[in-house]
Amino acid sequence: MAHIKLPEFEEMSPAIKEKAKPILEKTGQLGEIFKLMAVDEKVYFATDGMVQGYLLNETTLPYVIKEAIALLISKENGCRMCVDVHKSIAAMLGLSEEQIEEIQQGVDAMHVEGKDKALLNFCIKASRKDNYKILKEEIDALKAMGWSDVQIVEAVAITGYFNYINTLSNVFGLGK
Repeated sequence: MAHIKLPEFEEMSPAIKEKAKPILEKTGQLGEIFKLMAVDEKVYFATDGMVQGYLLNETTLPYVIKEAIALLISKENGCRMCVDVHKSIAAMLGLSEEQIEEIQQGVDAMHVEGKDKALLNFCIKASRKDNYKILKEEIDALKAMGWSDVQIVEAVAITGYFNYINTLSNVFGLGK
């Protein structure tokens, strides 16, 4: 149970209701994270922009990498709700149960290319409080493996998004 009162559909602003209605009609419910965002329209739309822009839309990174970042960072941050949500999303995107389990066991357990492992390990490092210690040489190494500046920025933006959403979920006790 969340640590604050989460609004029900009827209590949400008209603009958020417009976004919520198709979800409600399709699934019959709104998740706790949706309700938490709906507490403040500015927070909701800022968050929705990131979700649409980086996670749902096609971007320079494959969905498999984006979902691996989601799962790895959420696990790193101890956000059980986000891990559960993104296990389901990863399955919907076609990842096998074996692939999802590998991701949950960590980058070293994953059967992916070395360049993918390097990017995912970089994202884990970028998610930590001492990310200010990352060196230009580490970014240059990713570029030497074939990752573009745009892809590296996108991966770090997704990492930052999951630090943000995991923090909200954990602080307000969602998914418990």
